[in-house]
Amino acid sequence: MIKKIRNYFFAGLAVLIPSVGSLYVFWLLFNFLDGFLSFLIAPIFGRPLPGLGFIVTIFFIFLVGYLTSNFLGRKILGFMNYVFFRVPLLRNVYSSFKQIVDSFMQQNKTAFKKVVMIEYPRKGLYVLGFLTGESRGEVQENTHSDTLNVFVPTSPNPTSGMLVLVPSQEVIFLKMSVEEGLKLIISGGVFSPENNL
Repeated sequence: MIKKIRNYFFAGLAVLIPSVGSLYVFWLLFNFLDGFLSFLIAPIFGRPLPGLGFIVTIFFIFLVGYLTSNFLGRKILGFMNYVFFRVPLLRNVYSSFKQIVDSFMQQNKTAFKKVVMIEYPRKGLYVLGFLTGESRGEVQENTHSDTLNVFVPTSPNPTSGMLVLVPSQEVIFLKMSVEEGLKLIISGGVFSPENNL
């Protein structure tokens, strides 16, 4: 019973944290900018301008996205991460939120190519993993068959795990999407996608 409750709890977190977290951040940013702009604009126009805070919020989000795509922005982002990870209580919340969001965003960077199953830690037991590429160089030269790089994540935190080099003939490819695979892992098996035929 306790295990089921825990699994349902993590399944709920997997669905809510990325969406509600993003909406909450957007709401906080909107309220801050709307209040700040009203304080500046009201004396000039005699009244606040409705909708200005929303427009500035959207522009600000695009601006942050643009800055993080260049060298200076990445340096600023790195400094912010450094600061957040130094504050004791904030570190835990920020780290958890960042890991889950990064996991869902990772599929857009094609780091995880396919969802696969392998027999591990012994024959007859299976674990879910993500194909990250083909083994190359020295790794491939020292194996007896073509091997694939499979990242086997832990549940419910898919950002930690291990890399397993598996002979290609022993990898079972699944039809579920990377997003469905992540949901299955984060939920501890509570979320189970239908067979994608």
